[in-house]
Amino acid sequence: MCTIEKRGSLFILTLTGDGDEHRLNPTLIASVRSCLAQAGSEATRGAALVTVSQGKFFSNGFDLNWAQAAGSKSAATDRLLHMVDLFKPVVADLMALRMPTIAAVTGHAAAAGMMLAMSHDYVLMRGDRGVMYMSELDIGITLPDYFTALVRAKVADPAARRDVLLRAVRVRGEQAVAMGLVQSAHGGGEETVEAAVRLGEELGRRMWDGEVYAEIRKALYPELCGVLGLAANAAKTEEKDGEIGAKFIFLGIT
Repeated sequence: MCTIEKRGSLFILTLTGDGDEHRLNPTLIASVRSCLAQAGSEATRGAALVTVSQGKFFSNGFDLNWAQAAGSKSAATDRLLHMVDLFKPVVADLMALRMPTIAAVTGHAAAAGMMLAMSHDYVLMRGDRGVMYMSELDIGITLPDYFTALVRAKVADPAARRDVLLRAVRVRGEQAVAMGLVQSAHGGGEETVEAAVRLGEELGRRMWDGEVYAEIRKALYPELCGVLGLAANAAKTEEKDGEIGAKFIFLGIT
């Protein structure tokens, strides 16, 4: 369902299998969380994470086929809500991960798949094909509170938020850059991954303290982190080369 590979201080998380759609069912969600936990436990100063995917899709969102396979409408709804609950900690894991994170969107990213991409610090997208698309309006389901909080946190332009959520537009690479959904668009899938790896390596060379990075990230998005139940740590000190230096980790969620 997904794999994690360590290249020096760079972690590569790859979504695999499931007919290349990478639909977020309980199995894939658990696999993603396991990979993120492994990256977090093995990280050293200067680590960074790049998330990539195989095939036509980055992720096509929640596995509605798995939900509908429950039989009745009420059972299918229960399964959908179960996936919504299971996916929320994935967003929280990425927001609390002690390293910079980059999503290389080399295929379609729809609904929860788009939210998975936008949970990263940086989103790079291929420009030749593939779309980002919030499909909930078209298929007739409402949004979880943490989805809307994530969009408000990551998309500054109210018109862009409206078009994504209230027009259900399918956004391609260059348009996504213009709307502020992604940081850059690249010629194709290979170029997108290469650019994401370069960015990860560039950020890693700064040798930032991962704990400090994560706490500043949480402080940057207080509404989202409040919805996710993430709290910031108190200020702490550390000793370096015989000197005491303060880590001012107090700008977080109360």
